[in-house]
Amino acid sequence: MAFNIAIYLNRIGLARVPTTVDGLVALQQAQMRAIPFENIDVLLGNIPNLTENSIWAKLINARRGGYCFELNKLFGLALGALGFTIQPILCRVRMGAAEGGPRTHQAFIVTIEGVDWLADSGFGGPAPIAPLRIDTEELQTAGRDVFRLRADPASGELVVERKNGKEWFALFGFDRATALPSDFEGANFICARWERSPFPSSLMMSVLTAEGPANLLNKDFSLIRNQTEETETLKTKTELQRVLSDVFRLQLPRSTIDSLWEKLGSCGRV
Repeated sequence: MAFNIAIYLNRIGLARVPTTVDGLVALQQAQMRAIPFENIDVLLGNIPNLTENSIWAKLINARRGGYCFELNKLFGLALGALGFTIQPILCRVRMGAAEGGPRTHQAFIVTIEGVDWLADSGFGGPAPIAPLRIDTEELQTAGRDVFRLRADPASGELVVERKNGKEWFALFGFDRATALPSDFEGANFICARWERSPFPSSLMMSVLTAEGPANLLNKDFSLIRNQTEETETLKTKTELQRVLSDVFRLQLPRSTIDSLWEKLGSCGRV
């Protein structure tokens, strides 16, 4: 299918996107506001289909969200349709660990006027909400958070780190290794089926709202409002449906809500 950039831009609430750094920032943030990170399908036992038609049907037509391979597949198609120069990459997730695991996260290197930027609309929760410049070790601010790229000689990667108080928290590492479509298919299968992957066993959702980032981890919901984090534990299926609809803007069938709530009853608290 031909990628319909007009319908995509309408879905994320943008009229036009210049192929500039400002345009890239606007595109990434608009998608992160309009299309949530969510792994509902994987949690319910399904492997996401990464074909362009399936991604379009789910994220555009059905107005669902997805996890990194779905979100960044759509993001990459949009970047290409808009004329950005991109290189898709596979990254090693760390989430605080000294070393990364297998290459199970997708992102992009976007080159604009000879400068490379790390662009990513699909990491969820603690990720930067704006692209990061790759050729600098200086601190970079994205929204209310501060990040840096640290060279790791042991792995040969640049590690994306977020400042948490006085400490630095490693999110993921990346390099410029070529990633082929089959690599993304394999990584998608690992994320959806591997017993050490968090996605088949925990509900993980995030979205940018007008008030601030919102996150849902199993039944634990949090929202940044006026620079303050508000939290609550969802106690009923009705509360879950309210948060999914009002915050994440997902209109799910009753049967899906029922299955999800039943699944959450067996999820371990994190």
